[in-house]
Amino acid sequence: MSLTEIAGFAEQIAREAGELIVREREENRLRTDYKAQTELVTHADVMADELIARAIRTRFPDHRILSEEASPDRTQAENLDSPLWIVDPIDGTVNYAYGHPQVAVSIAFADQGAVQVGVVHAPFAGETFRAVLGQGATLNGEAIHNSEADNPRQALFATGFPYGKDELAPLVRRLDVMLHHCRDLRRIGSAALDICWVAAGRLDVYYETVSPWDFAAARVIALEAGARCGHFTPVPAGYPEDLWPKDLLICAPALFDRLQALLGSA
Repeated sequence: MSLTEIAGFAEQIAREAGELIVREREENRLRTDYKAQTELVTHADVMADELIARAIRTRFPDHRILSEEASPDRTQAENLDSPLWIVDPIDGTVNYAYGHPQVAVSIAFADQGAVQVGVVHAPFAGETFRAVLGQGATLNGEAIHNSEADNPRQALFATGFPYGKDELAPLVRRLDVMLHHCRDLRRIGSAALDICWVAAGRLDVYYETVSPWDFAAARVIALEAGARCGHFTPVPAGYPEDLWPKDLLICAPALFDRLQALLGSA
């Protein structure tokens, strides 16, 4: 199966999961719980995760799945033996639980540690971001491109904060330096959409430490939209850079080096 066909399959199941998510929200069947004592999860997260995993296993029984709910073993990202799907059934679960529309289904396909296909579907907004490595990025079928911002003072940035509150000091230092050097902050609540909004030019910069399922699909979309994708601290030797989740920096290319230095020093 070609990468274009894989992208079409990923978009199809992302849309099906999106329909499920919207239906559960509209029919007020919201049931919540917590994992790791702090992180909110809804019944819709689990249902959408099962829908996506079932479709992948039926179509690609030899492929592995790394997903936030059913298969959250992050060591899967280091295993290059077989193709890997990286899935977040609801990126922005807290938004979802509170009735905010910034929610996305995120599905990425990787082979040999390189993410080759990304689909991020925002069901409440009716927006589907999609990219195949080397083929550009689209929003609802139309080509998108990063903002090409070149002045940090005029750059709009996004970031997020962890559920655990034990190590906030370095995050506050980074936020302080960014607020002093950039135009303003937007706190959207979905890493996948933050990154896709950089891809579409709605934001200029995104930085954060998250999990592979939060960013894998959106990163390749931003990359194909001309954004520069990297990190502001070193990636461990031998770890696939496409899937290293710590200290991500994704932005318009002309901003990258200066912001990398600012965040790294903070």
